[in-house]
Amino acid sequence: MRIISYREELKRQIIDLILHIQNEEAKINLPLHQQPDLLDIKDSYISRGGEFLVAIENGAVIGTIAFMNYGDHNAVLKKFFVQAEYRSQGIGLALYKKLLGVLVEQGYKKVLLDTPAVAVKSHHFYEKAGFKMISKQELPFHYEYPDRDSLLYLLVL
Repeated sequence: MRIISYREELKRQIIDLILHIQNEEAKINLPLHQQPDLLDIKDSYISRGGEFLVAIENGAVIGTIAFMNYGDHNAVLKKFFVQAEYRSQGIGLALYKKLLGVLVEQGYKKVLLDTPAVAVKSHHFYEKAGFKMISKQELPFHYEYPDRDSLLYLLVL
């Protein structure tokens, strides 16, 4: 397994992986048209000072993690997914550590994320990684998110 920065030729695999996990596994029913960042990953993430990392195994996308730059040393963690058969093998942790290294290296101070309330295993991961659950009123910067029974987490670096 290797972790690389986003490449355009991986776009379809990335979209398929994310939509499958969101809609088939988690039953969130979040269509692609409600996620315009996936339609233009380069512009939504990389061109704006963020990052989009991809875990690859034998040429196939098996995981993703990204962050969007929200200015003033603030970032929003996005699109953290690992294909089911690769979970509990350290892939998610490797993706997270690599992204965290980029955030620290670039001087980010706060990392925010929203996650569906049904994603209980994810909540445990975030809490173990140092994220603290916060309320919408505690948001440290302006962040619009689709409220689909989401929980908010904040990490201060």
